[in-house]
Formats: sequence, C-alpha cells, structure tokens
Amino acid sequence: MSVLGNVLWLIFGGLFSVIGWFLAGIICCITIIGIPIGLQCFKFAQMVLWPFGTQIEYGRLGSGSIILNIIWILLCGLELALGSLALGIACCITIIGIPFGIQYFKFAGLALMPFGARMTRVIY
Repeated sequence: MSVLGNVLWLIFGGLFSVIGWFLAGIICCITIIGIPIGLQCFKFAQMVLWPFGTQIEYGRLGSGSIILNIIWILLCGLELALGSLALGIACCITIIGIPFGIQYFKFAGLALMPFGARMTRVIY
C-alpha cells in the first residue's frame, strides 16, 4: 500500500514539492550560517519524496536543537506548519484525500520542530 501511495503522491504534486525543498536546501547551504537550515530542507525533501511508510521520531533534543528550533519557528517554521495543516485539512475533506491529508499532518509536525527529529522507514 505504501508503494502505491508514494507513486500517487509523486504524480499528483509531490515531485514539485521535492524539487522546491531541494532547491531551498541548496540556497540555504550557500552560506556557512545557513547550512543547518539547508540540512533540514534536505530532510524535508527526503520526507516529501516518500512520505508513506515513513515515521518521524522526536527525541534527540539537546540545547542546540532547542535553540535552533526556536529560531526556525520564528523565521519560517510556523508558516510552513500552518500551510501543511491547511493542506491536510483540505485533503481530508474528501474520503479519497484522507491518506494524503495524514501525510500533510506529518509534515506540519516536522515543519514546526525539524531539529532533533529523525525519520525512519516503517515496514508493514
């Protein structure tokens, strides 16, 4: 089921999101200060590429991760999380869109606090 969901995800707009996140990561990595943010953009690109069957684990929150998450939220994290939340609600209006809406809700959580989060593949 996750393979079919991932293929449908890529066909219906996921590929454009992957390209956008990848380009944002490259742009952020141009400066030394932006490298941590660029790495998080690459994490988003990886998550958006194959969202079905991927689980996000939060747990490695050190003092550096907390500070970077606060800066992330103030700069762009809140807007990204609200946008993903709105897309998730819009997808959940129809029965067919519910699996895609659930993936957008995962993106909203990751968009809010990406530092210290780890993605793992779940085998069903």
